[in-house]
Amino acid sequence: MSITLSPDATRQLKASIQRYVAEQLDLDIGDLQADLLLDFIVREAGPAIYNQAIADAQAFMRDRVADLESVCYEPEFTYWAQAARRTGRK
Repeated sequence: MSITLSPDATRQLKASIQRYVAEQLDLDIGDLQADLLLDFIVREAGPAIYNQAIADAQAFMRDRVADLESVCYEPEFTYWAQAARRTGRK
């Protein structure tokens, strides 16, 4: 599955890359250079970040599903036991 960014996210990321490079590396890069760097980052780091996010979501969901019984459990066949407690009979 390829990672695609919205045009707005792409525009903001390119501007952020240009600012980062200017402030941290004291270099000015143009739109094409920022676009090439963004494309490299998305293709190279994107899948690792995406896969980790999926693994984190799976672990979260697995934990929640495993906990369903304790959170959502309702005792069965309790009418007569409750009735006996109310009336003092067994």
